[in-house]
Amino acid sequence: MRVHQSIENYDHKEQSSVLTIGTFDGVHIGHQKIIERLNQIKRSSTERSVILTFYPHPRRVLDHSTDIKMLTTLNEKIELLERFGLDDLIIEPFTKEFSRLSALDFVRNILVHQLHLKRLVIGYDHHFGKNREGNFEQLTEFGELYGFHVEKISAQEIENVSVSSTKIRKALESGDILTANKYLGYNYLLTGNIVRGQGIGRKINYPTLNLEIEEDYKLIPKKGVYIVRSHIMKATVYGLMNIGYRPTVGGKGQTIEVHLLDFKKDMYGNKMQIEVMHRIRDEKKFESIEELAQQISTDEKSARNWLTNSK
Repeated sequence: MRVHQSIENYDHKEQSSVLTIGTFDGVHIGHQKIIERLNQIKRSSTERSVILTFYPHPRRVLDHSTDIKMLTTLNEKIELLERFGLDDLIIEPFTKEFSRLSALDFVRNILVHQLHLKRLVIGYDHHFGKNREGNFEQLTEFGELYGFHVEKISAQEIENVSVSSTKIRKALESGDILTANKYLGYNYLLTGNIVRGQGIGRKINYPTLNLEIEEDYKLIPKKGVYIVRSHIMKATVYGLMNIGYRPTVGGKGQTIEVHLLDFKKDMYGNKMQIEVMHRIRDEKKFESIEELAQQISTDEKSARNWLTNSK
């Protein structure tokens, strides 16, 4: 998959495209259904399969009162989309000026004239253009005018609930990692740099890696203790992750600490991506460091039992 940092940098403007458009935050099972259809059309045509997405998220540009957090960083989104074997990903910088494009100008000037659109696959709730004025019906009319076909993919449901990025955010914020992962179709990802902490974990024989996430817009799940998995140095490594403020040792800022099971190599200064698999408990304040160590021992036993039974 070739990644283009703007529509202007897209260098296949003479070849027709089968295209989908959206923010694709989380690349969840609803998004995946759209991409699967895109690939299905691609296999029986000579058109390029293209995703047009935007960065930053439009809501973060247009509504400064919102503090919406994203399910994926830009790099995580690219990594997830690469798995689908698409031809091109266009990441258009989203600005207020861009948001003022009318639905007609967006379709005619960008989709038709620049991307040579022949087939468009969209989700059931897709809107576009200034004030989100464009919809499926309008796209169909534009298609008849400019010679492209529009196809709408219905909402994907699990247990009669329509999947959406908003519902996944709410699940993560409440600590319901099981539902979030079910809706995503994969384990929720956290990616960051491994930095040194205060070394308290090492003193109680449970050394931890502090994960520092650079992107302040990334959604961090509810405080608590989780079972995680990471792929490090060609090995699959499981561990315990604590998200919280370390009340037992007087912590002042939120941290993400990971204790890896059966892995002792020095990882400081490296990047690490973890998959959040299961939530064990809330963060607690203990009366002493010794009591904290006993609880971590209990958490480790719970994690090993869960991992054994889930395989």
